[in-house]
Amino acid sequence: MKLIECPRDAMQGLDHFVPTDLKIQYLNTLLQVGFDTLDFGSFVSPKAIPQMQDTAEVLAGLDLLSTQTKLLAIVANRRGAGQAAAYAQIQYIGFPLSVSETFQQRNTNKSIAQAFAEVADIQHLCVDTGKQLVVYLSMGFGNPYGDPYSPSLVSAFTEQLLQLGIGIIAPSDTIGSSTPEAIESLFYALRQSFPSVEFGAHLHARPGEASVKVRAAVRAGINRIDGALRGFGGCPMAADALTGNLPTEEIIQTLQEEGIGLSINQAALQKAMMISTAVF
Repeated sequence: MKLIECPRDAMQGLDHFVPTDLKIQYLNTLLQVGFDTLDFGSFVSPKAIPQMQDTAEVLAGLDLLSTQTKLLAIVANRRGAGQAAAYAQIQYIGFPLSVSETFQQRNTNKSIAQAFAEVADIQHLCVDTGKQLVVYLSMGFGNPYGDPYSPSLVSAFTEQLLQLGIGIIAPSDTIGSSTPEAIESLFYALRQSFPSVEFGAHLHARPGEASVKVRAAVRAGINRIDGALRGFGGCPMAADALTGNLPTEEIIQTLQEEGIGLSINQAALQKAMMISTAVF
């Protein structure tokens, strides 16, 4: 099982700016926990996401010599991807592609058609620079705008991405609207139709819902799950302020209850939990 820890997603919407040195301390502790990947920062406009304006400085302060955890940075366009690709320390570049036209415009100020063209350009860049592109399918379980949605639409997007050579795709429950039944059904169908794709579950939930959603993803055969310590973060578009990322500590507990072995440094995890009280 691959656990993807997402402090970037957790921090980016905070009202207060987290000092660079505190970010570095927090991320360096997370790097010792044993996560497969750390979604640590983003190369986007500082006007859009001021919290991440120090991503390059943060990267320079990370201790990567004593960790097996890989780094992922989020971008919103070809320019940001070029910035991220310039750093040898970054293995993955993430891009949010929405199955909702309204949300794509809100999130990246472009249409779905324009976003697909951007994805194609970024994929070429990743191939040329030895990076791997991770595409998040935002609003992957429905949207509040009345835009068309169906599991077959997610499948159609996946087919287009596969034709571009994208190997990691993460349908995202952006507003926390998914049910365990919908999670299991969608992921099972996607895995059956596209066995060569590594599907990830980037889910949001209200308190108390994480465990059943994780179990649904596991039943569907998913072995890549995103979370954030203590469930911070989540989409500001969600109607419920309590909707956040899946709490990583609950993901770990649930997976252990399911008999899925994890190599977690509990001391580092507890230290990160303590530091998170200063971050958030």
